[in-house]
Amino acid sequence: MNRSELGSALRALREASGMEAKAVARSAAMSRSKLSKIETGSVAPSVVDVSQILTALGVSGEVKAEYMAAARAAATEATAWRLYRRLGYHRKQQQVQALESNTKLLRLFQSSLIPGLLQTPEYVRAVWTRMDLGEEQLARVTAARLARQGILYDASKTFRFVITESVLRWRILPALVMVGQLDRLISVSRLPNVDIRIVPQAAPQSDFPSHSFSIKDDRMVTVETVHAELVVTDPRDVNLYVEKFERFEISAISGDDVRSFAAGIRDDYLTEQETL
Repeated sequence: MNRSELGSALRALREASGMEAKAVARSAAMSRSKLSKIETGSVAPSVVDVSQILTALGVSGEVKAEYMAAARAAATEATAWRLYRRLGYHRKQQQVQALESNTKLLRLFQSSLIPGLLQTPEYVRAVWTRMDLGEEQLARVTAARLARQGILYDASKTFRFVITESVLRWRILPALVMVGQLDRLISVSRLPNVDIRIVPQAAPQSDFPSHSFSIKDDRMVTVETVHAELVVTDPRDVNLYVEKFERFEISAISGDDVRSFAAGIRDDYLTEQETL
């Protein structure tokens, strides 16, 4: 099966399952219109799209492996942010939530922003306000991102975050609001299945941050660039990101040291606020 045949093959699978298109689309976190375009071949499905559709259909591991092999014909895919904007950024958040729900180990390296799963509502709004969204869209994407955070309390999943110190000092909010964000990070760091590490600026380094990325199990890496999101699934490329993550993880502080370090930066914000 080549990629051009994938859409019609997915449609045949759905019809054989007896599931209605609207039910599959809803479970796969995509619009009914998008699923229709995938099935008719007018839109080429991404690796993520195919994975979510197959999960919604509940196919066997053998069938899923066959279809995913066809989807991975292009091992690195780029989806421009303007396309997500057209569909609605809240739908993108729902898609990410669906992917995270099927992930046992999530590793995330951030050199620019507090990771989405750790953001306060104020921080979320500050990030998305820069996308020049209307108030309705801003409210929907904020709600969708915050809805993802419940997964942190699923003890069957493991979360490993590595964050550079500069992220904690990046001023996208007033000092007093950043205090609340750092308190949130400190609080979540106490969850038994969550490991948050910070790379101090003064720590000797053997690598460069380059850009932020997340690794879902050992099967998929997502990278956010200025113009698009990249999805990497070739095992050789995924391993490069795993190795980079581990290099930064080794040089980062953890546990009580993280909480003390973050609290020190929080107190700097409090002191600044008091002198205004």
